[in-house]
Amino acid sequence: MIQKMRRIRLAVVVLVGLVLSACAADESLKTSATKSIPYPPPGYSHTVQTSDVTLYWNCARPDSAAVQVSGVAFNPWASQPVLFLELELVGVDSGERTVSEVGTKAPNIQLFTNQSTAFQLNLRPTGGETRFDLYYRYQFQDHGQGRMDASLAWDGPVLFAQSQKQFRVLDACSETQHRVR
Repeated sequence: MIQKMRRIRLAVVVLVGLVLSACAADESLKTSATKSIPYPPPGYSHTVQTSDVTLYWNCARPDSAAVQVSGVAFNPWASQPVLFLELELVGVDSGERTVSEVGTKAPNIQLFTNQSTAFQLNLRPTGGETRFDLYYRYQFQDHGQGRMDASLAWDGPVLFAQSQKQFRVLDACSETQHRVR
C-alpha cells in the first residue's frame, strides 16, 4: 500500500514537472505580451471616441504623393471586447465623391478592457482630394438596448447577435477638428 502511494506521488510529481516545463518552453505567452501604452497616449494630435473605442492618430505626408495616418485604438472602459476593428481612409473631392481609398484591419482581433492596438494607413492620393475622411467599424456585443436574441422556437441554442458599429470622421487630417486637448 505504501509503495503504491509512493508511485502515485512520483507520477504526480513527474506530470507536474512536465506541465511546468512545457509552459516554460511555450513562446506564445512571451510574444502575446505587448508593451503597455498609457491612456491617453502622448504624441498624437487627433482623437475621437465612441462609447466602446477611442482612436488617437497623426496625419503625415512622408512625400508629396502619400498621406499617412498612424495611430492607436483603445478600449478604455467597455467590459465587452471590441471585435474585428477595421479602418479605412478615403480621399474625397469637391463633389463629395470618393477618389482614393485604402483600408486595414487592426492586428488584434479582440480589444479587451484597457487594451490597445496600433494601426497605419498609407494612401496614394490621385490629386483631386479636398479632404480625407476616416471610417472605422467594429463588432460589439452590447448587453443593453442593442441586444438581440436569435433562437429557434424549440430546444435550439440562444445566440446573441454582434452588432456592427460604423463611424465616419469627417476631414480626419484637419488642422482644427478632432484635436487632442
